[in-house]
Amino acid sequence: MPLTGAAHRIALEVLLDGPLSRAELARRVDLSPGSLTRLTKPLLDDGLLVEVDTPVADQRVGRPSQPLDVVAAAHHFVGIKLTGDTAHGVLTTLRAGVVAVAERRLPDHRPAAVADVVGELAEHLVGRAPAGVTAVGVSLGGHVAAASDVVRAPFLGWRDVPLADMVRARTGLPVVVANDVTALTEATHWFGEGRGAARFALVTIGAGVGLGLVVHDRLVTEDDASLGLIGHHPLDPAGPLCPLGHRGCAGAMLTIGSITAQVAVAHGRPVGYDEVLDLAVAGDPPAARVVEDAGRALGRLVAAAANFTMPERVVLGGEGVRLAEVARDALVAGMRADRDPEAALPDVALQSPAFTEWARGAAVIAIQTFVLGR
Repeated sequence: MPLTGAAHRIALEVLLDGPLSRAELARRVDLSPGSLTRLTKPLLDDGLLVEVDTPVADQRVGRPSQPLDVVAAAHHFVGIKLTGDTAHGVLTTLRAGVVAVAERRLPDHRPAAVADVVGELAEHLVGRAPAGVTAVGVSLGGHVAAASDVVRAPFLGWRDVPLADMVRARTGLPVVVANDVTALTEATHWFGEGRGAARFALVTIGAGVGLGLVVHDRLVTEDDASLGLIGHHPLDPAGPLCPLGHRGCAGAMLTIGSITAQVAVAHGRPVGYDEVLDLAVAGDPPAARVVEDAGRALGRLVAAAANFTMPERVVLGGEGVRLAEVARDALVAGMRADRDPEAALPDVALQSPAFTEWARGAAVIAIQTFVLGR
């Protein structure tokens, strides 16, 4: 790879849905059995595809067929998610299975210093790969142009930083850069809770609030998508203010910083996010009130996303997603409040709150670039 034409379609079908019988694969890519054999032979010879030992029945002809699958460990990828103070990294296989995890603190926000940390972290993870790394993906909150240049990154105070070139110079590897919600949406689409859904919405809560949308199996994006526009969506006219002065918007109701700040004021001391959720479960009145309000707001946000985009599924992700479990009743009430009574509630799936999911998303952007030949 990168492959072209029918060979590319074969590899992609097997990567996403394998193992697949030859008959099923031929039907999917509209090839004759002979053409499929001719095109898969070099992929088998190169070790990208492998014949799986367990045969499956070909429903059309009634005889067993030895299915094909990718060799997930044939290629490894590094994914790195940047926050305002840390570089979070993972090493993954071709199917985004996490092999190793590491992180490094950022000494400051100077682009060169951050690129040094990213380069060192990438090299550390490369050392964990049996046969080296194929590509590196980096994600961050902000606007990225041409999968390479950071136009704007508020958490780092950056504008117009050629991050891909800087990391490439330090690692000698192909590097792709993406907005973090975009990367997580692509990972959800290919290897996560969005698999099998031609239309789904991803709503993330954590340091910010984000929305990713896939329609007809394609990511929906445009120039302003990285601005976190859904964070400005009004949810509670009596809610707290966000830094921009919007009362009760998604950013004010659902970010970890806002939730912890409200409970900290009530308790007169700093509190962590998990502590707030634990206090709410234990019946602490201030925490329970804030968490219930946030859960209801999250339900209203899910309903808004579902009402406007009509997805098959709404996936909730981000490091703050445990809120959806703790405040489940409030979440459902919020969804019901803003849905037509004749409409079914959205099908909601939860991602892991582990921060490695963001870094895995960055790795998937690198995987896609490699597989699709972008």
